[in-house]
Amino acid sequence: MKQSLLLIFIYLFSFTAFTQSESNDLVYRRSSLYTLMISDENKAHQEVIQNSFINYPIPEKFNSHSLEKRTIPKTINDSVSKKELYVLQQQAITDFLTTNDVAKFMVSKWFNRSEEGGFNMNLISERGHYNATDLDVKIARNSERGTALIADAGEELIKNTFVVINNFKYTNKEEVAKKTNSILSAVSSAASQAGASDLSLAVDTAAEGVDILGKGYVIKTDSYLYQLVWNDEIASIFYNDYWTEDGHIDTTRVNAFNSSNIFKLEYIGMESAWADLQSTKYTTQSEEDLITVATLKASDAVIAKLQRTYEVFRTKTPLLSGDPIAAKIGLKEGLEKGDKYEVLEQIINKEGKTEYKQIGIIKVEKNLIWDNRFMATDENESELEYTTFKGSKNKYFQGMLIRQIN
Repeated sequence: MKQSLLLIFIYLFSFTAFTQSESNDLVYRRSSLYTLMISDENKAHQEVIQNSFINYPIPEKFNSHSLEKRTIPKTINDSVSKKELYVLQQQAITDFLTTNDVAKFMVSKWFNRSEEGGFNMNLISERGHYNATDLDVKIARNSERGTALIADAGEELIKNTFVVINNFKYTNKEEVAKKTNSILSAVSSAASQAGASDLSLAVDTAAEGVDILGKGYVIKTDSYLYQLVWNDEIASIFYNDYWTEDGHIDTTRVNAFNSSNIFKLEYIGMESAWADLQSTKYTTQSEEDLITVATLKASDAVIAKLQRTYEVFRTKTPLLSGDPIAAKIGLKEGLEKGDKYEVLEQIINKEGKTEYKQIGIIKVEKNLIWDNRFMATDENESELEYTTFKGSKNKYFQGMLIRQIN
């Protein structure tokens, strides 16, 4: 490994697997996420939909790794069959990500690339909770620990970087109701158009009527999940052939990075989720507000579904306490009665890399699930502020990590 690489060891001397900040917030290593949406200029309320999506923060369990571009232009005709639509849409997304060098820009963000082409480890240090104050360059030259820490950062941080592209479809239930003049038909038709064929809603047509129960939106989102490819081969090429620093810029390395094509995003899979937002005669929210709420609920729902389906996308969450066994996750993350989570203890092995040791299993109990969905406090009177799990007492402690296993 060349001498220029050794300089970055100064950022990675001592490692803290888990810390707790002065504000008493639990600090741990999160996966990183970049979200985009497919934009259709011909879609009703497109500006509201797009602004709602772009301005909604990335879920707290992820680090935001979003780039400036947040939309992908629509290129696929919806008239094709559902199965064909998914295939064509995924191909179009992959082409967009490749053509626009999204993977390379995500790597550039990880290493804080400057306009001159220099890299640094500031973001790695911050997100990985590495201490960068005590290492001398001369010590680093013979430091196996320094090499291990760089590998650890790649495994723990860079490799766990994801992109989710959302394709939203909105159906206005009131418009359907006017055409069908039937509440049940309106709801069923709206659900069908949005792709929520399994939607089952019980409505009292006599009590409310079309003007009330027919209002609102059914929103479906098809979401496509990608993961940044980062392995030993790519890391070696990056550090040995592309790494350069501000103040000592090597233009050959800058040009080599600019012309490189080794960075890629791997397609993991897709999932669909829907959100049904009902308005009533008592609703005081504007139509724009209703669309905004629906957009955000659908976004949260599909993230939860992707995590349930694809193990690689599942995040770790720190326990808030061991007695009761509690964590700040809930319905927003798709928790259901009977879900099992493994409890993990972080350790550092002899090489200085992070390992996770399972020390037990805990289970979600139905009546103790926190409703942390968007605007949940406006829709129910629950006073829960966390989810409580069933498990062995006096075995788990604040800061241990949990991860879904089923």
